[in-house]
Amino acid sequence: MSSKSTWNDTKLKKLEDLWKQGHPISKIGEMLGVSRNSVAGKAHRMGLPKRTSPISSAKKENLSVEKNNETSNIDLPLKIKLRSVQWSRTKCCWPEGDPKQNNFKFCGQDIFPGRPYCDKHSLLAYTNARENS
Repeated sequence: MSSKSTWNDTKLKKLEDLWKQGHPISKIGEMLGVSRNSVAGKAHRMGLPKRTSPISSAKKENLSVEKNNETSNIDLPLKIKLRSVQWSRTKCCWPEGDPKQNNFKFCGQDIFPGRPYCDKHSLLAYTNARENS
């Protein structure tokens, strides 16, 4: 059984050069005519420096921003941004501002009994159909 190797000295040198230049693994595979997994495996066996995943790098960045409780202009996903918004069942939860912006918050005044809003926002939220006729 003979096995023909995909990798020759020329391809190995080109892989090393492209890797050092920081090209994405899938792009290197495309340029060399091999699969992404083939590039990753060969780079590992050659002992080339590990790459940080763009996905895990973004997660680490988001976690460090949350951990430090800093307000910044980094484009975080909305569900991450909203984690830092203060909310309470006993305070008015009328939204103020754009939830996609860092300055988004809830009103925070004491609520009108039985409603999720303060007096001012209850008047805006609850209207009587007879008043509008």
